[in-house]
Amino acid sequence: MLEKLFKLEHHQTTVRRELTAGLTTFLTMAYIIFVNPTMLADAGMDKGAVFVATCLAAAIGCLVMGLVANYPIALAPGMGLNAMFTYTVVLDMGYSWEVALGGVFISGGVFVLLSLFKIREWIIESIPMSLRYGIAAGIGLFLALIALKNAGIIIADSNTLVTMGDISSFPALMAGLGLCLIVGLIHRGLHGSVMISILLVTAISVLTGHSNYNGIVDLPPSLAPTWMAMDVAGALEVGMLSVIFAFLFVDLFDTSGTLIAVAQRGGLLNEQGKLPRLDKALLADSTATMAGAALGTSTTTSYVESTSGVAAGGRTGLTAVIVGLLFILALFFSPLAGMIPTYATAGALFYVAVLMISSLINVEWEDLTEAVPVVIAALVMPFTFSIAHGIALGFISYVAIKLASGRFSDLNYSVILLAGLFIVKFALL
Repeated sequence: MLEKLFKLEHHQTTVRRELTAGLTTFLTMAYIIFVNPTMLADAGMDKGAVFVATCLAAAIGCLVMGLVANYPIALAPGMGLNAMFTYTVVLDMGYSWEVALGGVFISGGVFVLLSLFKIREWIIESIPMSLRYGIAAGIGLFLALIALKNAGIIIADSNTLVTMGDISSFPALMAGLGLCLIVGLIHRGLHGSVMISILLVTAISVLTGHSNYNGIVDLPPSLAPTWMAMDVAGALEVGMLSVIFAFLFVDLFDTSGTLIAVAQRGGLLNEQGKLPRLDKALLADSTATMAGAALGTSTTTSYVESTSGVAAGGRTGLTAVIVGLLFILALFFSPLAGMIPTYATAGALFYVAVLMISSLINVEWEDLTEAVPVVIAALVMPFTFSIAHGIALGFISYVAIKLASGRFSDLNYSVILLAGLFIVKFALL
């Protein structure tokens, strides 16, 4: 049956190798079941329900990816997108988390349409690479700011906006320990280093009396507080359009980049350098996003951590199916997830931030017409606490600078149109 479903012999792999790859991928990305509930709880959502929604959305995405697209690519609620959900849409813009979930659901539906009508490729090819790098780096800086804030390393200040907190405090010290553990374990080639760091810091917190021990295994919490709580009608108002676009935009490029990166690592591209069954892979992503919104979590996307499983020998969808089943098993570890303090996940956030900021190495720094919009997009996100604002000002500045420099040939209609829409949005605020 497995041979018929996944064509293991054709891909020169075995069931045992796929099992190992699935476990490896799960260990490298399982930190999301601890980080995501903590972040979305800041938006006012029930932490236990978000934990269940996170596991189920990841399981659905992985199972669809494995059974329909037959790729060893795992999915889960995306880092950066969950930060935008909480800190931009809910806390900064003032929308309810129900409306924010409605925006996630609509963005997933639009993603399906873009994939069906082959518009996705046109959008990706029309957006300048420099802006993509700037947006990725900006999200990284945004996550770094959140990590430092959660650790108490930086705090608000009426005179300087932010200032140094008490770095000798227990949360700050534990966050620093967590980050050092992650980097050290990764350098030593240990899979699951992020999850190990979170669990070890949590254990220290419990042993020192800073966290309460709630047990390890229990029945999953109720999903009722978030199940079908999304407000789709509320998300259709004019002010939410830029948010829906930002959800879609980030997910689109994150997914496309991850699919290509994992496929290259596993030798899954065809002779033309393209990914076969790309439409099915994108369907898995968009389906998981819509299902996740219905369950009660932010945008679900493909994880670049899947490369760890591919490196361990994963070549078929059986790897993704194994990851999905492990996420279902993780449902019974809700007490453990419930006692994870925010500073225990700060190191993980900062680590992900470093990975995203590294995209700046690809920017053409000698060309100021490319570099300046990148810096604007990257810095506006953390300084305004808004990913959407960073994307908007990145597009506007890119078009304005190219026009001022006489570089009309660098622009295309889609970039000009998007910049114009963002200008209208700011004018109507």
